[in-house]
Amino acid sequence: MPVYHRLGQIPPKRHTQFRKPNGELYYEQLFGTVGFDGMSSLMYHLHRPTIIRSMGETLDLRPQIAVQHNITPRRYQGFQVQPVSDYLNSRVPLFVNNEITMGLAAPSGSSQDYFYKNADADELVFVHRGTGTLRTQLGNIAFEKGDYLLVPRGMIHCFEFDGIDNRLLYLESHDPLYTPKRYRNWFGQLLEHSPYCERDYKLPTELETHDTKGSFEIKIRKQGILHSVTYASHPFDVVGYDGYNFPYGFSIYNFEPITGRVHQPPPVHQTFESKGFVVCSFCPRLYDYHPLSIPAPYNHSNIDSEEILYYVDGDFMSRNDIGPGQITLHPGGIPHGPHPGAYERSIGKTSTDEYAVMIDTFRPLAITQQAMALDDGTYYRSWMESAYE
Repeated sequence: MPVYHRLGQIPPKRHTQFRKPNGELYYEQLFGTVGFDGMSSLMYHLHRPTIIRSMGETLDLRPQIAVQHNITPRRYQGFQVQPVSDYLNSRVPLFVNNEITMGLAAPSGSSQDYFYKNADADELVFVHRGTGTLRTQLGNIAFEKGDYLLVPRGMIHCFEFDGIDNRLLYLESHDPLYTPKRYRNWFGQLLEHSPYCERDYKLPTELETHDTKGSFEIKIRKQGILHSVTYASHPFDVVGYDGYNFPYGFSIYNFEPITGRVHQPPPVHQTFESKGFVVCSFCPRLYDYHPLSIPAPYNHSNIDSEEILYYVDGDFMSRNDIGPGQITLHPGGIPHGPHPGAYERSIGKTSTDEYAVMIDTFRPLAITQQAMALDDGTYYRSWMESAYE
């Protein structure tokens, strides 16, 4: 996160005495990634953040793989994922490799009786439907439809939803998630050609500070196992912090598309990046303005990447029979392109109103058993025409 943020009370100098009104010390904690080399924040607690009351049960969350080696184009009916009241239990993993886990969730309630921490991965949650509040120990973020919410690894948090109709796409990244490097200058500021800027971020506000002792359950994911750990003080006891490592939000509706005279390649839609994958946002935009342009994308070979497209809203012009909540997988090793008729009917069109999230991974994805239950089984034949039957 290449911006500095400060919230609450902090001392004028780091690693120095910072005392409560009664003279006792606040407890400083460095919250960082990549050892001492990555982004970090310094937070100040009312209580020691290390007081464990008890260790509870564990639950194996490692997904069951159905297809380890895939070359079949597939389409999944994402809205067939059934609502579940508990947020963590509602998460359904679909695609996995060593760098990323992708899945869907339809939580119909709020996880208010426990807190959650992913010690394995940064999490990126895209809100397809629903509104609510992401509550974290470094402040709260109100969210709504179209928001990306980035939660750094190790961040204690919980989701509170305003209603029961919620649809989420989530990613777990085992390497830190960043804004694309080519959008930033040497100092980390987003450049003028970036499709968004710092003022578009939804930064944490409403720092909750609870001076409460008792029993507080935190469910911690580590190495694919969910551990239940009970602490003796409320995890939201931070009185202030500053730094670069904190949760934030960004709305897909604030992404400003980059266009050109001829068709622009997918990297112009890039929104986030990690070592093992990129995330792109397809948004309403003007089409190419060369007099002989073909707005539909050209056929291209997936040699080095697997392409996942999650369809959010609008009319996705390169696909036939695609609707919101569906996911397509175009695996590495074979080319893919517009559906029959899409190439031709795009000529002369001036704009598109589509919204979609694309994830391109640089290593093959395994497919889970839950994903296979959503697979329509026919997508790979959707480029067939009667002339070839």
